[in-house]
This record gives sequence, C-alpha cells and structure tokens, in this order.
Amino acid sequence: MVTGGQRSGKSVFAERLALSMSAHPIYLATARVYDEEMRKRVEIHKQRRAKQWMNIESPLYITENEFQDTDVVLLDCLTLWATNCFFEHREQVKEALGEMKRQIEAAINTGATFIMVTNEIGLGGVSANTMQRQFADLQGYLNQFVAEKADDVYLIVSGIPVKIK
Repeated sequence: MVTGGQRSGKSVFAERLALSMSAHPIYLATARVYDEEMRKRVEIHKQRRAKQWMNIESPLYITENEFQDTDVVLLDCLTLWATNCFFEHREQVKEALGEMKRQIEAAINTGATFIMVTNEIGLGGVSANTMQRQFADLQGYLNQFVAEKADDVYLIVSGIPVKIK
C-alpha cells in the first residue's frame, strides 16, 4: 500500500516499485473522467507510463479482471474507487465498505502482487459537510483494511517514501 496526501508523489513511487517487480506490470485505473481537468490528470499519468504497461480501466469492479499469480498490478487509486463505490451504494458507508472488502479479498486471492495507491484525506481536518465526513470515514476504514492486509505500507511525504510497515 502506498499512501499520502494529494500530489505527494504516490503514483510515481508506486509505478517505480511495480517496474522493479515486473517488466510488464498492469495498471488498474479506477478513475472516472467527468471533466476536462480530470482528463488532463489521466493523460499525465498515461504519458508517464511506457508501452510496457498493460492498462485496464475498472472504475467499479476491480475483480472483473482475471489476474495471474505472476502479475504485478498497480491499482491507482483506492480513493477514486471508493468514491465510485460510495455513490454506487447510495452513500451508504457500510454497504460500500463491505463490497470493497469483498473485492480486495478476491483480488488478493488471485495470488497476483497488488500495489494499491490511496490518499490520506483524513489529515485535513473534519468537514462541516455530512456527506464528506461519511466519505472520509469510508476512506479511513478502507485504508485500515488494506494496510492490515498489506505486506508493506509506504507513506509518501513531499516525494519521500517512508516505510511504515
């Protein structure tokens, strides 16, 4: 698991880590493109990766793909995936979290090596907005679950990786 704040360098670190494990890693993208700004962000990510990456877009069901035990899969990112699941489950934290836990367990059970990128959105204080607080709770619970399952957890701070597990 690779975690940190926005623009901390998480994805770059995770991409380098994946390439150190495989000559042809899989990039599992969870973003949905809703506007021009998001499209530009996605393009920056795509341009940074060379042709040796296999790209799969899976904004809601990460387990709809078949992975082999020899695959190295970079899931980028849990926060965007959680957003998609949160709204798919009508902002019901318990339902969304249960579905995401099931999918993560299934992904892990394929035997593939997963590198999961996520955000530490709870470091910024408590929102005055109920929906934002519920989402922050969902993200926090999801991060705890993934960190517990992960062999290694890195916190990226200003582009510097700090191994915390």
